[in-house]
Amino acid sequence: MKLTIEEFAEHFQIRKLSKDENIRDFDCGDEDLNEFLIKDAPLYQKALLANTYIIENKENGSIGAYFSLANDRIAIKDFPNNTEFNRFRRHRFVNEKRLTNYPAVKLCRFAVSDNVKGMSIGTFLLDYLKSWFVNDNRTGCRFITVDAYHDAEPFYLKNGFIYLTASDVDRSTRLMFFDLINIE
Repeated sequence: MKLTIEEFAEHFQIRKLSKDENIRDFDCGDEDLNEFLIKDAPLYQKALLANTYIIENKENGSIGAYFSLANDRIAIKDFPNNTEFNRFRRHRFVNEKRLTNYPAVKLCRFAVSDNVKGMSIGTFLLDYLKSWFVNDNRTGCRFITVDAYHDAEPFYLKNGFIYLTASDVDRSTRLMFFDLINIE
C-alpha cells in the first residue's frame, strides 16, 4: 500500500525529537539504526551535532520512521583527484567562481519501522526532505548526501541519488548525493 500525501498527513506527523525525550521502542530490523534512535539521537541533539525528526502515528503514538540531519559539504578532498572533482563541478555550475566546497545536508540516519514497511514512507520522506530544502532553504544547501549501506543503495538510486565517486566501492558504505537543483 502506497500512501498519498493526504493519507500520510491523516495518519502521521513529523516532529523534531526534543532534547530530553527518551524513545523506548523502535524496530526497523537494523540494530545499529534502532540503537541510534533509542540511545544516541538525544545526545547528538544536546551537542548540536544533528537533529532527529520522528514520524509518529497520530492514532497510537508509535514511531513509523525517523531521520537525522547534520550540516555537510561536498569538497574537493572527497575526490581521488582534481580531474574527477572538475568533472563533478563542470556539469553543475556554469560560470561560477571555483569553490573547493559546496554546501550540503547529511542524511545521517534514516530508518523505517518494520510495522510500516511497504507503504513507501521512505520514498515519501525523501521527497519531503528534497522539497523542504528547496522551498525553505535558509542557509544555502545544494546537495543532500548520505553514506549508504550497500543494501540501501538500490533505494537511494531509485530516489535519484548518485554515487559521488568510485573510490569507496569496497567500503561498508558508499557516499551518494542528490542535487537539489534537479527539483527546482
